[in-house]
Amino acid sequence: MVMNERVLMGDLSGKVGQEVTIAGWVDVRRDQGKMVFFDFRDASGKVQGVTLPGSSAIDIAKETREESVVRITGIVNKRPDKNIQIDKQNGDIELEVREIEVLNTAEVLPFPINEDTRVVHEATRLEHRYLDLRNERMHKNVINRHKVQQFVRTQLSNQSFIEIETPLLSAPTPEGSRSYVVPSRLYKNNYYSLPQSPQQYKQLLMVGGFERYFQFARCMRDEDTRGDRQPEFTQLDLELSFASQEEIMQINEKLLIDLVGNLYPEKKIQQIPFPRISYAEAMEKYGNDRPDIRENKEDSNLLAFLWVIDFPMFEKTGDDNVDGTGEWTFTHNPFSKPKDEHIDLFMNKQEIGSILTSQYDITLNGFEIGGGSIRNHRPEALRTTFEIMGYGEERIEQNFGHMLKALSFGAPPHGGIAWGFDRLMMVLENEANIREVIPFAKTGDGKDLMMHAPASITAKLKSELGLK
Repeated sequence: MVMNERVLMGDLSGKVGQEVTIAGWVDVRRDQGKMVFFDFRDASGKVQGVTLPGSSAIDIAKETREESVVRITGIVNKRPDKNIQIDKQNGDIELEVREIEVLNTAEVLPFPINEDTRVVHEATRLEHRYLDLRNERMHKNVINRHKVQQFVRTQLSNQSFIEIETPLLSAPTPEGSRSYVVPSRLYKNNYYSLPQSPQQYKQLLMVGGFERYFQFARCMRDEDTRGDRQPEFTQLDLELSFASQEEIMQINEKLLIDLVGNLYPEKKIQQIPFPRISYAEAMEKYGNDRPDIRENKEDSNLLAFLWVIDFPMFEKTGDDNVDGTGEWTFTHNPFSKPKDEHIDLFMNKQEIGSILTSQYDITLNGFEIGGGSIRNHRPEALRTTFEIMGYGEERIEQNFGHMLKALSFGAPPHGGIAWGFDRLMMVLENEANIREVIPFAKTGDGKDLMMHAPASITAKLKSELGLK
């Protein structure tokens, strides 16, 4: 028998009267005695199939389990008028099943996937994530994540941004959160650090003359988790040379407006242009720096973007500071530049608590979805930041000597921003936490229940890595 070329279920509507072959999963099976009805599913959609009495496929149809993988050959028929479902994909056709080939039989599933899996215990879902991803809602979330990434890539590429990957193995540096470290087998008692962000690399790309960079960067931070945070997450990372704070904010604002308009037309942006508020005003009025300013918090399709600006550059380290530094630490990252009107205070190390930085955060419905700043592109200014933080000359050179050296070779003025991409997708998809928009998420306490990580390693590997 010559097998017909496979047709996607989403492409069946124009093939009435033709014999076709489809392949996918049995979504639903309904045995009505003489006839067996199916809903078949592949990545492109669903179609109803029926095995008629006397068909050579009827015996196999009665034994085929839901979620089994099948190849089906049949005739595409127009449904009777009374059975047409206008609002349903392929609602005007059905497949008269002539042949069924079971490619793989499915065992009984640990939970139903054709319902809302959010009612299932999350540990069970994460242990069997490959099944959870078959769920229609989860499938949609992953596909929409791709569509947003594709849209952003196209828009930025059209504005002369270059997508550049940066390393995952780097050197440990103090950047605000704990890093994951990787022991080196070849260089005993030395370690790589997984990136908390590509912050230094993207600035070095500006020194390298690329001027407009972006990437969807994987970031890892060893910190306590919550609903909108994971040990590893994705940032949309951007950096621009010769750009002002206003220009960077405008590029990002337009990108978000166009993204919503093109991919989420059912949603309404509360205010355009996005309102702006100072950090001091946000803290005084709302008690936090990511206020939810929606006029109607019951409207899930209302998007209230907000820029928060004029952040303090430094804050007190507190009584629990035990790392040997001084009384001040950065509020954003150590590479931020002070506002122009505060440069003199900064360089003279005066009124430290009054110095404002060129940081800008963007929030959405009470979540911080992005943050960035103009950078200190002169080495003497960056060195001043570390001196204010109490770093000695040896530590500055050890941790940041490479950055100071790079900036000394004609670094252009530059600045950028990073979106918390998972948080953005969480809000756009009306989900309660970012695990619903991450294909292979970890638990709230950082475990991968599907791959059983973190896990122990063998004594042999420990020995090779110089670990005890």
